[in-house]
Amino acid sequence: MLDTWFSSALWPFTTLGWPDRTAELARYYPTSTLVTGFDIIFFWVARMMMMGLHFMDDVPFRTVLIHGLVRDERGQKMSKSKGNGLDPLDLVAEFGADATRMAICALTGPGRDIKFGRKRVEDYRTFITKIWNAARFAEMNSVRPVENFNPAEVKSVLGRWILDETSKAVASAKAALDSYRFDEFAGACYRFVWNVFCDWFLELAKPAFAAENTPEQAEIRAVTAHVLGTILQIMHPVIPFVTEELWQSFGYGGSVAQSSWPVLSQPKEAAQASEEMDWVIRLIGEIRTIRSEMNIPPAQMVPVLLRDASRQTMERAERWAAVIGRMARVASVSALAGEPPKAAALTIIDEATLVLPLEGLIDIGAEIQRLEKEIDRLGKEIEKVERKLGNADFVARAKPEVVEENRERLNSFTHDRTRLAAALNRLSGS
Repeated sequence: MLDTWFSSALWPFTTLGWPDRTAELARYYPTSTLVTGFDIIFFWVARMMMMGLHFMDDVPFRTVLIHGLVRDERGQKMSKSKGNGLDPLDLVAEFGADATRMAICALTGPGRDIKFGRKRVEDYRTFITKIWNAARFAEMNSVRPVENFNPAEVKSVLGRWILDETSKAVASAKAALDSYRFDEFAGACYRFVWNVFCDWFLELAKPAFAAENTPEQAEIRAVTAHVLGTILQIMHPVIPFVTEELWQSFGYGGSVAQSSWPVLSQPKEAAQASEEMDWVIRLIGEIRTIRSEMNIPPAQMVPVLLRDASRQTMERAERWAAVIGRMARVASVSALAGEPPKAAALTIIDEATLVLPLEGLIDIGAEIQRLEKEIDRLGKEIEKVERKLGNADFVARAKPEVVEENRERLNSFTHDRTRLAAALNRLSGS
């Protein structure tokens, strides 16, 4: 019966000389991937599959990517009656097309509903601004693409480290795209650009940029241009407008849309460079954490002592002393032969003990009292939230977003209490 209906439906076009579309049909059918929400699998997807098999003797697509529904920030379905809908054109006008696009991409996990709101888009506008400012900083430091740049010939530890990190980021981004995990793709790009390239590499590269016509300066400039170009290439699918603008501005040649997906060669001794830079970053991070927990004034320079440190560790400390001093507000880094001072904060970095003498920097007694008072307050907050979440009636009757908010508060309070307890333990004699 369906065959008869289909033939009769086409009869007016065939008898009136409708042009033969066989070649075009062969080109476009079957396609490769269908992207759809889970709510129309039966109503459309299954019917398309059955119709294709019946009339074309072939499935219309080989892969079906099923995504969740776009809901508001509270998880409710958007509707005109509730007035909780968002017009994408309004978001584009306010935050830009790239920020809107990346926010949706970052939230799109397979089968998971998207809790979408203006704040999400605003957050990714901040991220795109970060990329723009990083590119401006590079431009201010005379960063330009170098023709025939070869990552394998890079000699500096910093250059080899960032090239190795870039290679890992490209591999993660490609693996996520190949498996249709657009949320993981956006996350991999975000972490590399913000946490690695901007927060660490550009900060660590400042001394090289400030040097006067040294070989290291030229190399770091070339490495920066290479890594920035790679970032623009891997992020072009999700933020096409900003990446194309920066690509043209830096003169990489052609269009980023027509460039090939980056294939990075492994720099020499990448593992050793990564190990050394990982140590430097962890050391700076630990010093910053201690300073924050102990309420050491930001302008106050502090001495750092390393106890039981190996020769390699002390060589690294000496080599990166200027960077550590600038990024962690450290007056000096030196070896400690005897016991740590009585008033000191201690933590472990590999085989060495990191010691920050606190005498004269803070009031030890007042700091201990402050930490104990804050730990006690957090303990009471944790107890209140645990009682609430332990109440089955509350969990059953409260809105899901309220229950989730309380769980997040519990996690936050617990994390803060653990962190402050560690700070209290760092004070010798406590």
